[in-house]
Amino acid sequence: MPVQEGVAYWASVTTPNTRYEPKYTVNLVVDEETAQAFKDRGFTVKDMDEGPALIIRRNVNGPNGMIRKAPKLFDRQKNLVDVNVGNGSRVKVQFKEWEVNRSGQTFKGLDFQALQVLDLVEFSTDGSELEAELEEIDEL
Repeated sequence: MPVQEGVAYWASVTTPNTRYEPKYTVNLVVDEETAQAFKDRGFTVKDMDEGPALIIRRNVNGPNGMIRKAPKLFDRQKNLVDVNVGNGSRVKVQFKEWEVNRSGQTFKGLDFQALQVLDLVEFSTDGSELEAELEEIDEL
C-alpha cells in the first residue's frame, strides 16, 4: 500500500470525527508536485492556507451494518501509540486507493489505513496552551 509523508492537519486517527458522518480523517499537506500528481489521477486535493492537502479518510459505518476499525497509529519506532496528533505534526500516512462507478460517474478516494508520527505536535484539550499564554500576559 502507498505511504505519503507530509504535515497533518485536523487528524482524527483513534477517535472518529463525528461532525457529520463519523469518519477517521487527516488532511495531509504535501508539496505542489505531489499534489498535482494526485490531482492528475483524479483525487481531491484541498487548497489550505498551509498548502495543498490530500484528504485521507475512512468512514466508520460500512455496508450492511459493518463497523470499520480505526487506522493504526504508530510512533517513529513503529510502536502502537494513543496520542492526539495536533496540527503541524510531521507524519507518514498509509492509505489504499479506491475507485467506484455509480450511475455513470467515477468516484475516487484514499482509505486511511495507518499513520506514523515522525515529529509530534500534540493536540491538547486541557487548556494548557491557553494558560501558558495567560501567564505571559500577566508578566507584561
